[in-house]
Amino acid sequence: MPAHDGTMGQSVSIYLDYNATSPISPEVLEAMVQAQDPAIGNASSVHRFGQRARALVDDARSSVAALLEADADEIVFTSGGTEAINLSLRGTFEALAAAGRKRIVVSAIEHEAVLNTAKALAARGAEVVVIQAGPDGVVQVADMVAAITRDTAIVSLMLANNEIGTIQPVAEVARHCRELGVPFHTDAVQGVGKIPVSVTDLGVELLSISGHKFGGPKGVGALYVRRRARLAAQATGGRQERNRRAGTENVPGLAGMGVAARLARESLAQAVSISAKRDRLERSILTAVAGTAVNGGAAPRVPNTTNISFDGVEAESLLIALDLEGVAVSTGSACSSGSLEPSHVLRGMGLPHARARNSIRFSLGSGTTDHEVDLVASRVPDLVAKLRRIGKPMEAVR
Repeated sequence: MPAHDGTMGQSVSIYLDYNATSPISPEVLEAMVQAQDPAIGNASSVHRFGQRARALVDDARSSVAALLEADADEIVFTSGGTEAINLSLRGTFEALAAAGRKRIVVSAIEHEAVLNTAKALAARGAEVVVIQAGPDGVVQVADMVAAITRDTAIVSLMLANNEIGTIQPVAEVARHCRELGVPFHTDAVQGVGKIPVSVTDLGVELLSISGHKFGGPKGVGALYVRRRARLAAQATGGRQERNRRAGTENVPGLAGMGVAARLARESLAQAVSISAKRDRLERSILTAVAGTAVNGGAAPRVPNTTNISFDGVEAESLLIALDLEGVAVSTGSACSSGSLEPSHVLRGMGLPHARARNSIRFSLGSGTTDHEVDLVASRVPDLVAKLRRIGKPMEAVR
């Protein structure tokens, strides 16, 4: 989504919200259009029309498996990351609760799909333990491991945080879980397509992804399920997805996600370039604007994400001001849009309430240019200064 030349304003369109959703490529769109061919039927049908659909689904499964360095029969297709997470947590809990294993261990900086699912399971008898992150935005391995008991049904720790981009110690926690015989799940929605993700290297039993976060269409996702994992289906009906998830497959969506998975593998080499742009944006803003800081900046992060706090500025006001200038950013998770509550991620790091309310997420992508980075960096100081001037009289009234 390139910017036009000239001054900032309505003629400019700069998209720095890739963590919310990423634009699909022409190759992905073409695959989806072709999958709408009348000669393509239901993937569960045995006739030639059905077999053409089955071939597209199988190709997509192989591509997603290759992206995760998994086997194709370990991939369960879903409607997105949220459903994959629900299948992981609810399915494992239901499979193990009868044996008295009802403890669920999660981190405080998980996506709401994890936290709200855990909360819902607490209403059904689960004992939910929430582990805080450190001020650097990283959860300590020892804290997670200390919460695991013989009654634990599942541990869930995200691979990369959606708001601040910090990479969590998934492999280390997963190793302890294997030693203790406890199922481990990672929400890898914000990691896949940005950093190499190997289910073998991570050692996880369950891993969730969402197609639209790495250039695929919205409404499709997948769950990696290691062989012999105990998992109760949450959508029952037909025998699709090896009895893990019933329902007619979204063939066009899966075809598009399969192409996106292949392209994501090929584009991982762009990480260095994207990281350089991200760092350039950070340096420019922090140098030009006093009272700023990068949340989680001291920890390893995915290359495209920066979360910057601006003292004396309400994040929503700055977001709107940037949008009026043609720049799309976020105050955090797109799934929390419209919430008046401060970021639960920043609060989960122990940051002050005010800082949790004055932070903006900039998330870049393969389409982000140096010119766009420079345009945004040049306008942020003036916008922040204006908002701070407006804010001072309001503080005096209070």
